[in-house]
Amino acid sequence: MLIFMKRANGQQGFSMVEVLVTMVIIAFGLLGVAGLLTVGLRNNQSSQLRTQASILAYDMAERMRANRAAALNGQYIGTPTDATALSDKTSWNAQLAAKLPSGTGTIVTVKPANDLATFTITIQWDDSKAVGGGTTEQFEFRGEI
Repeated sequence: MLIFMKRANGQQGFSMVEVLVTMVIIAFGLLGVAGLLTVGLRNNQSSQLRTQASILAYDMAERMRANRAAALNGQYIGTPTDATALSDKTSWNAQLAAKLPSGTGTIVTVKPANDLATFTITIQWDDSKAVGGGTTEQFEFRGEI
């Protein structure tokens, strides 16, 4: 013979409503964690693209410093006639297109009187995956030859 003993306050365990409320709260928490992971992945990809743009800008700056005479003559602006400058720009543009989505780059050189050229390298790419729309990111690097 089984004897059931009731507690003094009349409770015997969890009700179905309490279990459902707990499951809803846990579900919202898990949705929040999934949202945070998604945003983190998008920001990580955007950061990786910005780092790649920085590396490519420094690469072109070093190419210009290595071919200083052509850089001072403005060979890296527009279409170069110097063979080394043309090779540098061609391979740089290929790297931009390969490593950045819709990656393009421009170089602007200003030559002051003291034979020291200041240049600006601007790189643009499509960062729509990180933002969620058709956004273009831009990275600028300024240096001297």
